[in-house]
Amino acid sequence: MESAESLRNKCAACFRQFNRMEHLVDHMRSTYHSFHEPTCGVCKKHCRSFESLREHLIGPLPKQECKNLFNIRGCKFCLAILDSPYALRIHQDRCQLSGVNYGILARLANLGLRDTLTIDNGFSRGPQVVALACKMVGSGSDGSLDLCARVCIIDENENMIFHTYVKPPIPVTNYRYETTGIRPENLKDAMPLRQVQRRIQDFLCNGEPMWKIRSPKGGKARILVGHGLDHDLDRLQVEYPAIMIRDTAKYPPLVKTSKLSNSLKYLTQAYLGYDIQTGIQDPYEDCVATMRLYLRMRNQVHRREDYPLASDPQNRNNFASWRQSELERMSPEEMLAISRSDYYCWCLDSA
Repeated sequence: MESAESLRNKCAACFRQFNRMEHLVDHMRSTYHSFHEPTCGVCKKHCRSFESLREHLIGPLPKQECKNLFNIRGCKFCLAILDSPYALRIHQDRCQLSGVNYGILARLANLGLRDTLTIDNGFSRGPQVVALACKMVGSGSDGSLDLCARVCIIDENENMIFHTYVKPPIPVTNYRYETTGIRPENLKDAMPLRQVQRRIQDFLCNGEPMWKIRSPKGGKARILVGHGLDHDLDRLQVEYPAIMIRDTAKYPPLVKTSKLSNSLKYLTQAYLGYDIQTGIQDPYEDCVATMRLYLRMRNQVHRREDYPLASDPQNRNNFASWRQSELERMSPEEMLAISRSDYYCWCLDSA
């Protein structure tokens, strides 16, 4: 049996126990536990990522009680615990998605320019969300220098709104045909990189000056979804504020327990239930996968807070050192109630 003192010094989020209350306060000060963290549906333990939650439920050393219930009523994709095995079957049929039709992908491979990018100056209701993906060819003596040779953008409903091959500014030495499907003739009369950069930049900003983009709410600029967007935008020579970027390679709940990035191929198989990138890779397929992952994360239901981030000025003194004595008199649950996340949860986009 746990003593009353050990329960008092037990973190209400991750259940870690401490010998002294001051150590628990230090723990809460540095971990940024919040109600936005992935949480076990059985014991309510908070985990830093869904991979940590997966290990807690079905890993090499799971919590046995949680594992037993998860094996009966747990969704292997979203890791939710349902009310009954019947409810699980209904839920999992919706939770597991199907991949993009390969007949469509074959037709897309022969598609040249498709450009329906429009600037509406923010007249649409709510923040607009688009997903972007690129395919790279190689340059340099060993073909290892990435050059963007194909780019695709889709909207929230998976409609393609922009697709083009891109003419690189320097010679291509490796077309990487086995994975890109790109041949020299595809790039011969392709849109120049500078023109592609200008079209995408203007579309994303949507009539709003770059310096005015401060928040995904209330402005005209579009939210950009992708995987490894730092690299894609660098190769496209596009600058865009981090506050408007939703990158599935860097989102804390989707990274490995080591905090390294998961591949898009793994994320799609583990969380959406289908395979991608099995042969020649298509940027449209990548766009669809990242958009679906984003929507799944955005649609999570979390407790609403007026100031949800630890970086918000209103939360600056929540765990200030001058409050140490006051914090040590709080219960673990009270400390969790004032703790805030150190990352922007995508559910806030729908708030």
